[in-house]
This record gives sequence, structure tokens and C-alpha cells, in this order.
Amino acid sequence: MTTHDGDICEITEKDLVLDVVMKSIQHDGAGALAIFVGTTRNTFEGKQVIRLEYEAHTTLALRTMSKIMQNLRAAQSDLIRLACYHRIGNVPVGQPSIIVAVSAPHRKASFIACEELLEKVKEKVQIWKREWYAGEHEDEAQWKENN
Repeated sequence: MTTHDGDICEITEKDLVLDVVMKSIQHDGAGALAIFVGTTRNTFEGKQVIRLEYEAHTTLALRTMSKIMQNLRAAQSDLIRLACYHRIGNVPVGQPSIIVAVSAPHRKASFIACEELLEKVKEKVQIWKREWYAGEHEDEAQWKENN
């Protein structure tokens, strides 16, 4: 989904590709691109993680992402482009589950907005995470808040 400001909100079962995200926020007026890539790590509290599984209320989640971006733009008028790509379905260890990116004329604005966008998406967007651990059965996999 592309917003009226040209920002990108995407929820997909496909692999996230950093180069695609970077190109989506590039602009000749941008002197800074801040990008965060969240990946599935191999352990959690001493347990071996096999994969994460994400589910979303996609329509509502995209609307919430867009609103977060509108609020960021209202607070920081110098932002050029914002993007949030979130993967759903199974995400193996080492693979990206979220990429958040912001372009702005200067680095400070892009860093601040990138962190704020990530934190608000994790806090508010209707996406849920299930952790799968080595040696556990399907009914033992745990649903957790996506933070």
C-alpha cells in the first residue's frame, strides 16, 4: 500500500529484500537514509528458536501503519519518505521479519523517525508472533506480543 504522501506500508509472505526497501525511500533531496532490519535470532531465553510465525489482521494493520506514518510526518515536517515492510507467515532464523526505513535531508531526522516508526509499529500494529523452539510440539509454540 502506498499512502498519499508516497510512503510504503507492506505486509507480505514473501522474503523481504533490503535493496527494494532502500530504493523505495530514495529521493534526490535525501541526504540520509536510516534503515532498521529485524531478523529472527536463533535463541530466546536459552531455548533454540527454529522459526517465528507471524499473523496479521492485514487491512487493519496497514491502516494503523499508515496512521503512524501520518503522525510522524505531523511531528517531523522534514521527512521525505517512510517505509515499513513486515513479513507474515513463517520466518526462519536469520531472515528479516521487518524492515523500517526513512529518508530525510539530514541524518538526525532520519534516525529519530526510523526508531519512532519501529517502536510505534511494534506497539500498535495488529501483527502477532509465535515462537517455535527445537524439540517442542506444535501445541507448545507460544504466541507473544510483537515487541
